[in-house]
Amino acid sequence: MQLLLVLALSISLSLLPSISSSSSSKQFVIDGKVLELTDSTFDAAISTFDYVFVDFYAPWCGHCKHLSPELDKAALVLAELGAPMLIAKVNADKFTHLARKYEIDGFPTLKIFMHGVPTDYFGPRKAELLVQYLKKFVASDVAILKSDSDIINFVEAAGTDFPIYVGFGVDESMISNLAIKYKKKAWFSVAKDFSEDVMVLYDFDKVPALASFHPNYNEHSIFYGPFEDQFLEAFIKQNLFPLVLPINRETLKLLKDDDRKVVLTIMEDEEDEKSKELIKLLKAAASANRDLVFGYVGFKQWEEFSESFEITKRTKLPKMVVWDGNEEYFSVIGSESIDEHDQGSQITRFLEGFREGSIIQKQIRGQSFMGYINSLIGMRLIYIIVFAVAVIMLLQTINKEEPLRVGTRDTDDGGSSSTSPGESKEVHRSGDKED
Repeated sequence: MQLLLVLALSISLSLLPSISSSSSSKQFVIDGKVLELTDSTFDAAISTFDYVFVDFYAPWCGHCKHLSPELDKAALVLAELGAPMLIAKVNADKFTHLARKYEIDGFPTLKIFMHGVPTDYFGPRKAELLVQYLKKFVASDVAILKSDSDIINFVEAAGTDFPIYVGFGVDESMISNLAIKYKKKAWFSVAKDFSEDVMVLYDFDKVPALASFHPNYNEHSIFYGPFEDQFLEAFIKQNLFPLVLPINRETLKLLKDDDRKVVLTIMEDEEDEKSKELIKLLKAAASANRDLVFGYVGFKQWEEFSESFEITKRTKLPKMVVWDGNEEYFSVIGSESIDEHDQGSQITRFLEGFREGSIIQKQIRGQSFMGYINSLIGMRLIYIIVFAVAVIMLLQTINKEEPLRVGTRDTDDGGSSSTSPGESKEVHRSGDKED
């Protein structure tokens, strides 16, 4: 009898995981609605679905309120994809454990969980563009294109938010590992069959060839080999950005994971004709110096950022510096600014001076690179403010009870003289630690 009871109990226990898993899957359904998650449901939702887009928000946040209806619209479309993506929300102001776990320090903070692994989302927030952007994350690692129409449709469907790589006559196995590694940043495909018309259209004259496209910047590059991981990855990495990247609050985030130094040109107004001509010259220099990232910013467009590099309204512009992407930058001796005449030669001299080490190292002013990325008021700051207010209120209460007197620094809170100097000192150390 006891043996039967033990057997029945073991069978029941073995069924528990499947019952739990079944109930968990029934708990969440991708039905085109945004799912509100809590401390108790978050992990189950992330493990149930391969792709989950999570909005960590606060009820009082104005930006969060504007984003909410856009997520409602996007959820309807994303639910219909072949590999559907769930859109979920978490009140990070209420569920602080999740906020701390995923380092949420601003609202809204958006993350994509792919097979349970989070990655930050810095893309557009309007429903139509959001959908276009998120489709990238649920697409296959490498798309197989079997005709001219497949190629044209793939490039068109990919949109303009990511660079596009198409391997013409390239075996899928050659780029599959790199496609997985850079999936979050680019589209990848291989064309199995294509005509000479496609070769003319995409401007390559032999195969195998790997073409990269930046539709948003009307740029493309062709790689003819060698098709080894080292060289392939160098080409892919160098073409993730356009030749010359316009620096703004959105594109600045793209530099976060790139370890190359940035050749930054600061202009008076990036929209005027003189600046546009200068950008053309910078593109030519960038194509010959792919180990560096080239970028530009207008003082008129982003004065605060420009001032970090000792730029004022009196500074002679354009000016070039080399920035490490964080706290330091370098001026090249003898190339403090760029004159209007023969700017191509001046750019060449600047780059030669930098490579020869004829530089002055400097610290940026104001916020660091990470400060610009995390420019929104974060939760930690709010906690600090609340804590400071509480301390002030406590001090006011203490002051009301007993006026502050010279010689009371090492006494306890009650002002008692019975505490020894050594004990008083320890009390203050403890308090300092908590602060």
